[in-house]
Amino acid sequence: MTLSTVTLNIGYKVPPGKHVDLITLRPLTLLLLLLLLQPLQLKILQKYVPLSAEEIEQFEDYLEEMLSTGPTLPTPKDVFKRRTIIDSGRPLTDSNYCTDEIKMKNVHNRFRCVKEHFFLQISFEELQDICNNLFVSCKNGMKRCHRSRQSIKGVYCNLIEGVVMTDCVYESSYRQGQVLMTCRWQNDIQEVIPAYINDIMEINDTIKEKHVLRGYFQ
Repeated sequence: MTLSTVTLNIGYKVPPGKHVDLITLRPLTLLLLLLLLQPLQLKILQKYVPLSAEEIEQFEDYLEEMLSTGPTLPTPKDVFKRRTIIDSGRPLTDSNYCTDEIKMKNVHNRFRCVKEHFFLQISFEELQDICNNLFVSCKNGMKRCHRSRQSIKGVYCNLIEGVVMTDCVYESSYRQGQVLMTCRWQNDIQEVIPAYINDIMEINDTIKEKHVLRGYFQ
């Protein structure tokens, strides 16, 4: 059997004698094919798509995340920890930090590249304690953020190329300062948990803010 004789069960038939190079398919298109195919057709398709071990693992992660149901579905707490908390095993000043880690940690918005992201070198428990701090203004002016009292090391990721996973390329910027973040209530565990990192305010930014406030109240 050749690929040209295979009828994909998604409303499309490859014309006889016509060569279709699936390697040229965009990653998201290929992912949708993998999601829609039945197990038998999936095995046939995989014979003609030479994916690397890393690509196979990424697609398996995507499938698990999309198809998981019931108690096996990752909780918001687990997802936040996996996507945000980092260890000290890699230099935070690495120029490829964001591009690599965002792929490894499966950070995306329905398989589209996120425009920005923060990685933080701190324990989840310490970060969760910040949710008890008073509300302050977020970077966009909305007063619904919590700010850390201590200085935290992290990496700011800014999208510079790509639209869908796994084409996302990011500029990585090491930052150290006070973290601004939002929190949310997770009903199943009855806890307030970190939800979104809004910014890392570096020392110079914090000093400027204090000067502005001092001038406002004088």
